[in-house]
Amino acid sequence: MAANADSYPERTISWIVPFPPGGAMDAIARVLSDSMSQDLGQSIVVENKPGAGGNIGATQVARAKPDGYTIMIAANGMAVNPFLYSGLKYDPIKDFEPISLLAAVPNILVTQASRTDVNSLEDVIRQAKEKPGDFTYASAGVGTSIHLAGALFTYTGKLDMLHIPYKGSGPAVSDLMGGQVDYMFDSITSAKPYIETGKLKALAITTKTRSSVLPDLPTVAESGMEGYELTPWFATFAPAGTPPEIIAKLNQSMLKAMETDRVKQIFATIGAEKIGSTPEELRSYMADETAKWKKVIAETGISID
Repeated sequence: MAANADSYPERTISWIVPFPPGGAMDAIARVLSDSMSQDLGQSIVVENKPGAGGNIGATQVARAKPDGYTIMIAANGMAVNPFLYSGLKYDPIKDFEPISLLAAVPNILVTQASRTDVNSLEDVIRQAKEKPGDFTYASAGVGTSIHLAGALFTYTGKLDMLHIPYKGSGPAVSDLMGGQVDYMFDSITSAKPYIETGKLKALAITTKTRSSVLPDLPTVAESGMEGYELTPWFATFAPAGTPPEIIAKLNQSMLKAMETDRVKQIFATIGAEKIGSTPEELRSYMADETAKWKKVIAETGISID
């Protein structure tokens, strides 16, 4: 194994993206793979394997040979899906070796720009408590980070708001701007252009700290909901049993790539905040996220099946 790690990689690496092209996850994988290919001296081919909330791609990687030639980018679903899907064909803790946390792409609570009755998160909370059940929030689908942001919001604030799931962020944003729904915790990647053109009004950001992309936008926690935090994160994994020397080489190459100007430029464009970590830090983070969402999902009754 040590000899193999010394000469690794000797051929093309397959990087699985378990969602369709075009989103933040796909953009992150592609820009990092370009830089890493140069660093490692071998091609890294990004393959999109969408379906079932990321489970199709994750199952493929879990069953792949643990030799460092198949890796995956994943998001919050790795910590959430075990509690949403019955009969999951992989264990997100036991079946993967963590490589590195990559970045966070925050969600933003937005509403129609034309609304004059809501200008802050405090207004949202006050109105929701005054009229329980009267307000709606859209999502890109059950179990997405956009849905979980709203579910955590109503759970933390003990608010009665109706969730309206859509098939993707696009139609949800369209109905939000049209007034068919009241609110949405949309990805900063999707929402930022509409905020900048005055079509949507940003009220708060879901992460623990403010975004460098929208530094004037307060967090949900500092706006009146203490303890709230949802960080839509992206991280990389390899099949369980991949040699630690290969994991270390991939980790070092990813961290090096995140310091390049090209990667920084793409991250800024999509609103991604660089994180980076050791494999051990990602393993610990996964354990914390899994425990958190197990409790929230059990108490809110969120279900896919």
